[in-house]
Amino acid sequence: MSLTPTDVAPGDRRMSAHIRPLLLALRPALTEADFDDFAAEAHAQGLTFTAAYDTDGHCAAVATHRVLATSRGRILFVDDLVTDPARRSSGIGATLLAHLTKRARAADCRRIELDSGTTNFAAHRFYHAHRMNISALHFALDVEDG
Repeated sequence: MSLTPTDVAPGDRRMSAHIRPLLLALRPALTEADFDDFAAEAHAQGLTFTAAYDTDGHCAAVATHRVLATSRGRILFVDDLVTDPARRSSGIGATLLAHLTKRARAADCRRIELDSGTTNFAAHRFYHAHRMNISALHFALDVEDG
């Protein structure tokens, strides 16, 4: 599969035209305005938005990721990895994951880490098929006013 990974920054028209629709498909609770606010703030914190474009210029997948220094060593943490729903199971996600692996090596990371929702079984099969292991449980505590 021939894909061109391209980093896109907030303010680039491709952020709203290509990246936002795919990430909203993954995170339907976000509004467009929420996404725009998130993208600007997260990019300032080091989040990279990488779109995978096919030979026709269609955005086939998106990954958001950042390099983190942790007590376990440097990691490339993937916040989001989403393929266009109409194009899943065609090798696009694997190609984008291979690109992220190259980036991780170039950044001297020890590994790639990501979280996946507990009920996202299709994603779990994909990650297992690509030699990713369940290495931790992610716990969350909602902190609300009052």
